[in-house]
Amino acid sequence: MRIILFGGTGMVGQGVLRECLLDPEVESVVSVVRSPTAPMLGRKSDKVRELVAASFFDLSRIEPSFAGFDACLFCLGISSVGIAEAAYRRITFDLTLAIARTLLRLNPTTPAGGIAFLYVSGAGTGASGRAMWSRVKGETENALLGMGFKAAYMFRPAVIVPKHGIRSRTPLYNTVYGIARPVLPLLLRLFPQYVTTTRQLGRAMLAAAKHGYAKPIIESADLARLGGR
Repeated sequence: MRIILFGGTGMVGQGVLRECLLDPEVESVVSVVRSPTAPMLGRKSDKVRELVAASFFDLSRIEPSFAGFDACLFCLGISSVGIAEAAYRRITFDLTLAIARTLLRLNPTTPAGGIAFLYVSGAGTGASGRAMWSRVKGETENALLGMGFKAAYMFRPAVIVPKHGIRSRTPLYNTVYGIARPVLPLLLRLFPQYVTTTRQLGRAMLAAAKHGYAKPIIESADLARLGGR
């Protein structure tokens, strides 16, 4: 399986990339980044190639390298905290769909193949939701599901626990994880429908990309089944 990854430097994306490296069925990963990164957590792998784009809104220079993939794992996103709706929509909706259209054009759906698009959304997402982020993400999900990909899956994790030394790029989240660390194993056992790990999420995305899933909206409760305990 050949994978293109967006958002591989974030907490979720790091977890997904780690699972790609460990999966023998993943032949190669192209990680699209805004600046070159150090090998993830000290790992080096011939599986991974980085494509550097100064701006994700202008991918014309690297666009020719977007062809020939089986799946896109889309982990790119921003927090809605303290941000106006227009700015949040520009990243969450406009940018996501622009990249999706490019991938679909370069990897068209045919009887013989095409590309699957797997999007990390969030628990509580809904196009009719009251919260701004929920509404925008819901509109994004609906648009992706209607674009004509070989397959499209929307992942809605709730609480994500970083594992294997992975850290969030948001200092506040790291502080919260640090405080909650002693009780996280208990939360994972008691509330698997609400709490998942970066490992489970990465494995779940790969499982859906390889084998499909019974429904396109994958809620937090599905992740333990798809990603394994």
